[in-house]
Amino acid sequence: MANFIPFNRDQAFLLPPDLESWLPENDLAHFVVAAVERVPLTAFDVPGRTGGKPQDHPRLMLALLIYCYANGIFSSRRIERATYLDVAVRFVAANLHPDHDTVAVFRRSNKTAVEAAFLHVLLLARETGLLRLGTVSIDRTKIDANASKLRSVRYDRAKQLRAKLAGDIVALLAHAEAADAESHDPQSLPEDLEQLSPDQAACTPAI
Repeated sequence: MANFIPFNRDQAFLLPPDLESWLPENDLAHFVVAAVERVPLTAFDVPGRTGGKPQDHPRLMLALLIYCYANGIFSSRRIERATYLDVAVRFVAANLHPDHDTVAVFRRSNKTAVEAAFLHVLLLARETGLLRLGTVSIDRTKIDANASKLRSVRYDRAKQLRAKLAGDIVALLAHAEAADAESHDPQSLPEDLEQLSPDQAACTPAI
């Protein structure tokens, strides 16, 4: 007779889980979180209300956008879903789950600030020797230290690199905006099935 490992999806954790322990030490999420801590937030539009529902912290939202966009997750609905399903995204989001409307509004109301912060993070990645940040390629061209031309070459190369990375970032945010324009979420259940129990759903005939 077959011998299977028992499992129980209803088993609760005996102790609160430590999300950081679920990630490899070299996971990109660690770098993104640390880099965003060094980004100034003065340019971000943060409503100054003190009452009502607490707001999501701009550092958390920024880290969430940068990590997701750099890893090809563009739709705000997919980002919201990833805060539940993807361990790294869940870690970046500190086990919080900003809804898709909050994600989209933050990006749109802080577009210029997000672009500048994203560039700041990419340049920090280059300084630490990272060649890529997710799907984003980061130039690491080595320049010969010829004393007569070193300064001008470095300056020109830095300008070219910043322009290239800035263009990549604009493209990523445009991709995110286009993804949000699509109302269909292929991972969502049809509305008439959302409220059904698994047994009811199994009995529903396919069309």
